[in-house]
Amino acid sequence: MSSKKIIFKKFCRFIVDAKTYNGVVRGNMVDIVEGDLFGDLSDMRMSFPVDRVKFLPPIVPSKIWCVGTNYMTHVREMGHEPPREPLIFMKPRTTLVGSGDPVRIPEWAGRVDYEGELAVVIGKKCHKVSEFEALSCVKGYACYNDVTARDLQIDNHWIRAKGFDTFGPLGPSILVAEKMPDDARITTRLNGNVMQQDVVSSMIFAVPQIISFISGFATLEPGDVIATGTPSGVGRVKPGDRVEVEIDGIGVLSNPFISD
Repeated sequence: MSSKKIIFKKFCRFIVDAKTYNGVVRGNMVDIVEGDLFGDLSDMRMSFPVDRVKFLPPIVPSKIWCVGTNYMTHVREMGHEPPREPLIFMKPRTTLVGSGDPVRIPEWAGRVDYEGELAVVIGKKCHKVSEFEALSCVKGYACYNDVTARDLQIDNHWIRAKGFDTFGPLGPSILVAEKMPDDARITTRLNGNVMQQDVVSSMIFAVPQIISFISGFATLEPGDVIATGTPSGVGRVKPGDRVEVEIDGIGVLSNPFISD
């Protein structure tokens, strides 16, 4: 049967029956597609129910950029001063896990917090791009959890505090779009209880500003991920807990936490 070129909205990677596929989320179904996120995708005319598939991280980035204290409410709850420019740090690729994967908490890490965030996926190489042009470099958006060992961060060990293996859940899919609606909500739930909720327009530095700022000193490449900061309401997570990060139009990133 011939394949048909499709216009896709929610790209994902998943495993079913021990095989790995690229796919498109369509309601409660996942359609297998041929091709990749940065080229043409063709519908292979085969689908699976969402509850049958195991989601993988929708992209394996070469670089994971993060923005700290990018919501005023979070600035206040942490007792910080508002940043004058985006506060940028990075997380290693070994932090990356998909929706459903466990996040492992080392015993010696101290307090560990969830941080629900909007992640930007870069679609094309860009360097010194202006804020006006920045959104043309975006491929799409995903949910992200910037898991943080808070005690270590307070001691100014940001990379170690945020860089433990599995401390960067991403997914479950990538909403392919240049811009998120200003009223798109980010909601974080701990064991089913809403702990964080805000809209993307509440960011101190918006996505175009962040992209322009980072590209001013480092080349952004296709597949790079930028986590744009967390709203207020961050809190402690313990082994046995489950954290869900939901963003309007993207889906729900859900991860259990276990002892390491």
